[in-house]
Amino acid sequence: MTAPPGIERVLFTEEQVNQRIREVAAEISTKYQGRDLKLIAVLKGAVFFLTALARAIEIPLKVDFLAISSFGDQVHGNRQGGAPGMVRIAKDLDHPIQDEDILLVEDIVDTGFTTRYLLQTLAGREPRSLGICTLLDRTVRRIVQVPVDYRCFEIPDRFVVGCGLDFKQRYRNLGYIAVMDPEKS
Repeated sequence: MTAPPGIERVLFTEEQVNQRIREVAAEISTKYQGRDLKLIAVLKGAVFFLTALARAIEIPLKVDFLAISSFGDQVHGNRQGGAPGMVRIAKDLDHPIQDEDILLVEDIVDTGFTTRYLLQTLAGREPRSLGICTLLDRTVRRIVQVPVDYRCFEIPDRFVVGCGLDFKQRYRNLGYIAVMDPEKS
């Protein structure tokens, strides 16, 4: 199989991704056993991770979705690059979260600005608990510290695609995480 244009190398194979998601799901299943867990994903990128994670979690759970709009110098809408900008909710949750155990599911936590905004917004709705689970954590770019409870992988300061992360809305469907050079795509 030929690599798509711009892909420099595979960072994590599909097998590695699936194995790590199962491991994190087992931790979550243990911690939230007997509790009312709701996973909240940020559209669009986190949908792929949320789906795999939810299937691997072994306790009953609920799901809901948010969509955000970011304003700032970012690479074609991908939250991976550029200067932090203002964030607003473009699609809100369908149901209240008061007195529920909430796990915010992210595809990538990068600078921390968007995650902090989401945590503040969700905390204001009085959930019983609020945590973060991310597929990718790029701590090297962190400007605002946020408490990541579960992470599948820590990654270097490189542009990545796959498993929901995109470049110009493409490459989300890759089952692996790859380093990409947007200039070569």
